[in-house]
Amino acid sequence: MTLPYFDAEAVLETLTFARAMDAVEEALRNDVDPELDGPRLFSPAPDGEFLLMPAQGARFSGLKALTVAPQNPARGLEKIQGLYILLDSGTLAPAAIMEGSSLTAIRTPAVAISAVRQLAALAPAGAEVPTSPQVLVFGAGTQGRGSVLAARSVFPDATFGVVGRSAERVSQLQSDLASHGIDIVDRGNDAEAAVRAADIIICATTASTPLFDGSLVRDTAIVVAIGTHGRDLRELDDALITRADLVVEGRASAERENGNLATALGPAEWVSNPPPNLRDLATGAVTRRPGHPAVYTGVGMSWEDLVCATVVFTEGTPTR
Repeated sequence: MTLPYFDAEAVLETLTFARAMDAVEEALRNDVDPELDGPRLFSPAPDGEFLLMPAQGARFSGLKALTVAPQNPARGLEKIQGLYILLDSGTLAPAAIMEGSSLTAIRTPAVAISAVRQLAALAPAGAEVPTSPQVLVFGAGTQGRGSVLAARSVFPDATFGVVGRSAERVSQLQSDLASHGIDIVDRGNDAEAAVRAADIIICATTASTPLFDGSLVRDTAIVVAIGTHGRDLRELDDALITRADLVVEGRASAERENGNLATALGPAEWVSNPPPNLRDLATGAVTRRPGHPAVYTGVGMSWEDLVCATVVFTEGTPTR
């Protein structure tokens, strides 16, 4: 069997952040229900874990097979690596193979900034996101970088700050983004003041405890947290979660895997007053309250990869 293969360059050439955001929102308005997404499958791997993410669709289905190696960033390697296998839903025959890390590097920031731009459009009068918003990013890795690029595509006049654990990685990020015409300021020495001033805060780290005091966040701000999965890992505190207008990727996945919500929402709340999901946001079923920040938090879901992989296969040119 000879299958078309899309390497990282081919994926990135076709799947721009703007295209991915539009595709995700269109899919949510039409036929994607995050609550029908299957659970991700985890299995131990040497110094890490295997992660399998299957997804079903009417035309195509797919499986992302990844490895998660927490020690890799210290080695100068990507933490997440793998492949995506796209299948014809009618026959379940493989249709294409794609490099998986590049797909992840686009879809995670694209989903997050898609949520930001939709939440910004719902801002109450007097709480609109400025035309030149201050964007603060926690995390200087792949997802932090992608979040800046995705945010710049929506907010071209934004200013950017970054807080990172490694001065070397922050410097590398600054150099990389400078090649895209983006100046990002290291705010590591004044992170508290940066949180107070930010219009948009993006959390894309591997933190296990909250990154900042949620009471510092402005009532008009939008916060996204996309860096962690697992109920014992979190980037946001309960102070922020309990005062914010909250949107999750999917309710089932959030209850199962999202540590940002593990202590703020108990079993009773998930039954009686569950937060809206991304489909609710895309279909106009979400409103925002005056005097409350908005929070979107996600752990990554399989349907997102399928939507993005379909764009690459139907609109892109395979490497071979």
